[in-house]
Amino acid sequence: MPKPPPRRPGGIPRGLDHHGPALFSYGFRPFFLGGAVWAVLSMALWVAALAGFGTPGGSYGASHWHMHEMLFGFAPAVLCGFLMTAVPNWTGRMPVSGRPLMALAALWLGGRLSFGFPPPEAPLWPAVLLESLFLPLMAALFWREIAAGRKWRDLKLVGLVAVIAAANLWFHALVLTGADPRPAARAAVAGYVVLILIMGGRLVPSFTRNWLARHRPGPVPAPLDGFDRVSVALSVAALALWVAWPETPAAAASCALAAAVNLLRLARWRGWRAWREPMVWGLHLGWLMVPLGFAAVALAALGGLTQAAALHVFAAGAIGGEMLAVMTRATRSHTGRATEATWPTTLAFLAIAASALLRVAAEFAAWNTLIAAAGAAWIAGFTLYIAEHARMLLAARKPRGR
Repeated sequence: MPKPPPRRPGGIPRGLDHHGPALFSYGFRPFFLGGAVWAVLSMALWVAALAGFGTPGGSYGASHWHMHEMLFGFAPAVLCGFLMTAVPNWTGRMPVSGRPLMALAALWLGGRLSFGFPPPEAPLWPAVLLESLFLPLMAALFWREIAAGRKWRDLKLVGLVAVIAAANLWFHALVLTGADPRPAARAAVAGYVVLILIMGGRLVPSFTRNWLARHRPGPVPAPLDGFDRVSVALSVAALALWVAWPETPAAAASCALAAAVNLLRLARWRGWRAWREPMVWGLHLGWLMVPLGFAAVALAALGGLTQAAALHVFAAGAIGGEMLAVMTRATRSHTGRATEATWPTTLAFLAIAASALLRVAAEFAAWNTLIAAAGAAWIAGFTLYIAEHARMLLAARKPRGR
């Protein structure tokens, strides 16, 4: 009979719990599955609302609800799933599982349901309060784990989660007082992009190097060096200007420079040498949307593109694309499957990139058609992920060698 998971000080069970459903045996399982399902459902509700069917979010407003749920509903679930898998590897501490994990997942789900479908005529503040609890709790959990493991350099990631949590509260405050919530949305997007710059800057070249070493000996990605650190610093400064003053020459110039240095940074990782493996180039495709996002923001600052379209290059292309690539790889790896892409995975990566590009194209022609197409591409991408990986997330880990 398997032993129950050990208990940490304070009485919260720790370790992999094998007594309950496999879904709650590891953090990536419920949050990757929940995030993917919500990516599909929330986008479907938004596309339906644009067509005149329904008003998700009630008096919060369907447009504000859509923006909120992409940045503070879908994305935090995937981020939580990733960090609940990565942080134990960094710290050497056992991951949260079992009932504590169920409680975290229930809190996230409760926020989605209460905020997305509030009772008619009911005040919004109870749903907003419930929805706002998840991100601060998530930041506190990872702060505790990183501090306990004494991995102080990784506390910057907790700081970025805290920035996103603060942006969520700011977003709610702006909407509920009748103000424009786009500054808070830009702050959240900036937080996620910095996470991609830091974490993606580790993962993308590492996975590329590993694949090339096995399949195509020769030039490998450049090692992390001063150029990477300078590019991150320049990018953070550009994002700060974009958040505060998005339509200024300073924002345009700094974001154009960030686009150039990040494109060069991506080229140093030699992703084209891994074109045969979608599981590798999918990471590069998602990361490509970072310099394209900076270029779009620079163009928007000069009046050549709307701020909404530019934001979607970051939000749908970079955040959505990189998250999907990481979800796919982590799901297969941590459930005992081979980390090799199938044709549905390949189509999923392409669909998310197409979603971002179609959203930009909608600014120039056939608005209704291209907006619907962008939403359909997003839905297709995450539906393909669910169709292929849900059974892996719901089942026990496959034994090695089978």
